Amino acid sequence: MIVATAGHVDHGKTALVKALTGIDTDRLSEEKQRSMTIDLGFAYLPLGAGTTIGFVDVPGHERFIRNMLCGIAGIDFVLLIVAADDGPMPQTREHLAIVDLLGVRRGAVALTKVDRAAPERVAQVARDIAALVAGTSVAEAPVYPVSAVTGAGIAALKAHLAAAAAALPRRRDGGKFRLAVDRCFTLAGAGIIVTGTVHAGAVAVGDRVALVPGGREARVRTIHAQNARAEIGRAGERCALNLVGAELRHGDIRRGDWIVKGAVPPAAAKIDARIRVAAAEARKLAHWTPVHVHCGAAEATGHVAVLEGAAIAPGEAGVVQLALDRPIGAVWGDGVILRDQSAQRTIGGGRVIDIFPPPRGRAKPARLAYLAAMARDDVGEALAALLDDAESGLDLTRFAANRNLTPDEAARLYARTDMRSVATEAGEIGFAPARWEQLKEAALAALAVWHRRAPDSAGPAIDRIWAGTKTRVAREVSLALAAELARDGKIVREGAAIRLATHVARLDAGDAALWKKAAPLLDKEPLRPPAVHDLAAALGEDPRRVEAFLVRAARLGLVVRASKHRFFRPPALRRLGDIAEELSSCNPERQVTAAAFRDRSGIGRNSAIEILEFFDRIKFTRRVGDAHVVQRAAADAFGGR
Repeated sequence: MIVATAGHVDHGKTALVKALTGIDTDRLSEEKQRSMTIDLGFAYLPLGAGTTIGFVDVPGHERFIRNMLCGIAGIDFVLLIVAADDGPMPQTREHLAIVDLLGVRRGAVALTKVDRAAPERVAQVARDIAALVAGTSVAEAPVYPVSAVTGAGIAALKAHLAAAAAALPRRRDGGKFRLAVDRCFTLAGAGIIVTGTVHAGAVAVGDRVALVPGGREARVRTIHAQNARAEIGRAGERCALNLVGAELRHGDIRRGDWIVKGAVPPAAAKIDARIRVAAAEARKLAHWTPVHVHCGAAEATGHVAVLEGAAIAPGEAGVVQLALDRPIGAVWGDGVILRDQSAQRTIGGGRVIDIFPPPRGRAKPARLAYLAAMARDDVGEALAALLDDAESGLDLTRFAANRNLTPDEAARLYARTDMRSVATEAGEIGFAPARWEQLKEAALAALAVWHRRAPDSAGPAIDRIWAGTKTRVAREVSLALAAELARDGKIVREGAAIRLATHVARLDAGDAALWKKAAPLLDKEPLRPPAVHDLAAALGEDPRRVEAFLVRAARLGLVVRASKHRFFRPPALRRLGDIAEELSSCNPERQVTAAAFRDRSGIGRNSAIEILEFFDRIKFTRRVGDAHVVQRAAADAFGGR
């Protein structure tokens, strides 16, 4: 369990932590001289059986509130400290407001310096504290009168903390590893050391990690978790990582950066969040208010774009977009605190919803519905709601990145979710079953419109289905739709074109007569059809007239132009596709080389290269070095034989 102190300056936070742990957290010479905590201090209380409570002692002076905010990120428990002689003071209230805005629900109140106050004063301050915490996230926090000088009440408070640690639900080890850096220094003989709270996942000695922002990579040489040497650091622990890497320098890392493992999203300069304005604020949070944004251990300046209405009233919550002056690392659920432009006052706080806002339309109804669905705590419910709303599909890759899911976690989630998914170059796209069926019906309707406009054409190319409509989907989605509709018998695939099964296009009389003579020449050696100029010579026609005729025939699906000078019959391309698919199935990497394709098809080296380049263009294959990797079945790419 990680405990953060909170409270006004000189209310005895550091002294109390020392009384509980025996450790003086004031490590800076200036802190010793001034008897005041300036930066974060850390101490540990071993409880036995491998359990340790980690304390983050935060500064109470208003000038160091930014350091306090850094220390309170990712904590499990807050220890609110109020001196019996002073009672609640301004920073008591501000620290409590921050705790409340971040939604920290586990805590206790230490009523310190009871040796300096009469019993009546102690009782009065206890009543003041009860009134102060009422209505906050720690309204049920018990009050422990203590004295770090005499030791009164220390044992009872320590017992309560031990019980709270034992009852604390174990954080899930899931998610990609993320550690919020609050200190970075070098140690003789070891090199770079970073410390911070692990927000998610786990890291082991020897793992490769990266810095966000920046992306510089390193290896974890050693780990200290909760102040003890360890092989693994887990979510909910304070860890010190010894990092080594040729690219990494001490100056590359600063407070607020993240150490991550796996494909964690890059830092974001625009973040959508749900923010509650502090009840004590005198005025509403208006659109485009300049603010200081604290997220994790990071701080950045920026502006608040209010997405619902013109402003958010004190005590109320609303959805906003944080437009930052520099990018910071964040994912769904991270806590956010907003302070005013001069960094003198806490004005609100809440949680990150989405780190992939669109470039435009941030306040449109569809976007607000998306954010409402994404804000749900249950990841399965959020996914189902998003799929139901996504007419053109949901970017599952971004969804998993935003929710910080590992590949295995995402795969398990998708397996138990009723949806249709399509892999694209940009990532996986998911569709609710009802949305997928609507998209299929829309494709059929778009084809019917196409046929009415161009009755003499076989149909559009697959990626032209949506021309003239408002539907926008990835090309791979159109390919998957066409393949499924073809299997259902609703459409026919002829070369690069598709048509409704009920549609028949015909040549005019002149072209029909020419086709009657050209078709046998194209079918004589279907895998090696004559080039345009050779076909024209055989027909006794001008090559330009023959080329124009073949282009018209291609619109009807009779031929497919695979290269500048060569047209193929659709069944011949299907056969060549089958050959490529057969070759790939015999190769562990599913690769097809031009030489192997030439030998199996017997079409010659130049023709083999032309055909493979054509396959790349229609996304049947993908070029990888000097080879080509088959991306989908020949039946889906070329239709029936």
